[in-house]
Amino acid sequence: MPLNTAPVQDHLLEAAPAQVSDAQAAAIAEEYFGQRGTLNRLAGERDLNFHISHGHGDDRLLKLSHPLEDPQVVDFQTRALLRVEAADPSLPVQRVYPSLNGEYQIPVVIDGQPMLARLFSFVDGLPLHRVPQRSRVLREGLGDALARLGIALDGFEHPASGHELLWDMKHASRLRRLLTYIEDREQRALVERFLDSFERHALPRQASLRAQVIHNDLNPHNVIVDAAHPDQLRNILDFGDMVHAPLINDLGVAAAYQVGAPDAPLATACEMIAAYHRRRPLLEAEQEILADLIATRLIMTLSITAWRASLHPENRDYILRNAHHAWQSLQGLARLSREQAQEQIFAACQVSVNHEEPLQ
Repeated sequence: MPLNTAPVQDHLLEAAPAQVSDAQAAAIAEEYFGQRGTLNRLAGERDLNFHISHGHGDDRLLKLSHPLEDPQVVDFQTRALLRVEAADPSLPVQRVYPSLNGEYQIPVVIDGQPMLARLFSFVDGLPLHRVPQRSRVLREGLGDALARLGIALDGFEHPASGHELLWDMKHASRLRRLLTYIEDREQRALVERFLDSFERHALPRQASLRAQVIHNDLNPHNVIVDAAHPDQLRNILDFGDMVHAPLINDLGVAAAYQVGAPDAPLATACEMIAAYHRRRPLLEAEQEILADLIATRLIMTLSITAWRASLHPENRDYILRNAHHAWQSLQGLARLSREQAQEQIFAACQVSVNHEEPLQ
């Protein structure tokens, strides 16, 4: 397969955030969705997000899409959420609600900026990135929930599902142009090593694997757990990076954020992998390249965030929120040979099959 190294034109990641005041957001929430309450602006990569607190529970999230966002892509995300709700109502994922006139996305213009307004659920709890000690129970719950999410989205189609996204692992080769933004030479050399491995082992197989719409961003900032009982998953957020891609890429993304201590980097990730496999068994071809995909997500995190932090220094802390863990994880994976990593994943899937029936 020839390598496609043409740059991805991701104008959304290059562009500065839109400018909307809290008062303007509050007016939109009330006029179109009948929502009144205290607004709190939340961090975001592309969209603007406002937590609407009513003071008595049942809070909501107002999301305003970036002016450059394709309305078809927004509709893709909305329809996918509605599909998941219909297919698996008990799955703890974000919900989208209609406006007062029954529409799920409302075109608005704010100071000349065309945007789309949507209303989502807001589940109170603790973001996973703030949980210092994550348990095996939680990792297994995440793996099972991700498998259920994939099952709910299986067969879902939309005209915008094939849109190009810089965070789509299929396009990882195109990130070579961003490596110059990684200032540390040791870091950059390790990123290049794993990118070479992806191109050699995983990229040629992407086109032949099971493919469907995937969430593509199960990172700890997109997971809410119970504050009193952090073993309990409460919500999966942010469907903004959804794309049609090989199914195994979804697990590769999620498992990258579960890589553990340098002396046993895949041990914790394999707990998530085993739980996923119990619910939705991985094919042998998928197991063979999963370690490559885990490493690839980590190098994507390092290269994309380094580039974006240079473009938007005012948002540097948010952009680089996952970079430290990605570097530590990549260093840990570098201590394993590719064969050792594969063997651990094969073993986790085998133990999963022998352990019990799929989680209910």
